[in-house]
Amino acid sequence: MAAKPTRIVTWNINSVRLRLPLVLQMIDALQPDVICLQEIKCLNEQFPADALAEAGFPHQALNGIKGLHGVATIARQPFLATDARSFCGKEDGRHIMAQLADGTELHNFYIPAGGDIPDREANDKFGHKLDFLEELTDWWTARQAEPGLKAIKVGDLNIAPLETDVWSHKQMLKVVSHTPIEVDGLNGTQAALDWHDAVRHFIPPEQNLYTWWSYRAKDWSAADKGRRLDHIWVTPPLKDALVGAGVHREARGWDKPSDHAPVWADMRLA
Repeated sequence: MAAKPTRIVTWNINSVRLRLPLVLQMIDALQPDVICLQEIKCLNEQFPADALAEAGFPHQALNGIKGLHGVATIARQPFLATDARSFCGKEDGRHIMAQLADGTELHNFYIPAGGDIPDREANDKFGHKLDFLEELTDWWTARQAEPGLKAIKVGDLNIAPLETDVWSHKQMLKVVSHTPIEVDGLNGTQAALDWHDAVRHFIPPEQNLYTWWSYRAKDWSAADKGRRLDHIWVTPPLKDALVGAGVHREARGWDKPSDHAPVWADMRLA
């Protein structure tokens, strides 16, 4: 009998302490093995570690920051190793790596949102985002010398790369998250290790798919002006391990929700 696939969920929770009940609700709904959270918005010592351990996730890798950002990866099974990397000279809690039992590296990212103006000169936040992508590309490029690297990259990458990843390609071309320069930057990071989009492996690029809907829309589901900002990628050695993937859209409609929905992928890890 084949081993049960490992289910990995990534979710920008937008404050893990405020939305702990939703994390527990998601656990009941999706039965994940590993959970990667972004924007936990708390220091490591403030993370609801005991509650999540009691829910079946005692193994926790945290990179928390006071009041903003922060990422956490939690699992049912122990990690072989953990590590955190800083980008652009900032200690702002945007990355955590946890090595799974089979040796696979699981990289959890919160890429800078980039502010509102898609102009480096007029908006430092946008410049930071572009610099982050460039530095990330350089890092992955340097790892091309590691043949057979098994790695998974997940998180809120804050870019919707495909035309079908936004509700209106034409109207979004000058909106931060879908501008050509951001998409080019994200594509560069993807090409550096030939990352494979796990979700689009199962949901074709021709089909509209979103993971984020603004709080500003009173009836977000009917308006459906979404963007696919949250992603799961795998390196080539894991492509054939993929079993399924999707977006748990229902979570966007839960009580006091995050503006992001959980994204999941199942894979058979040796």
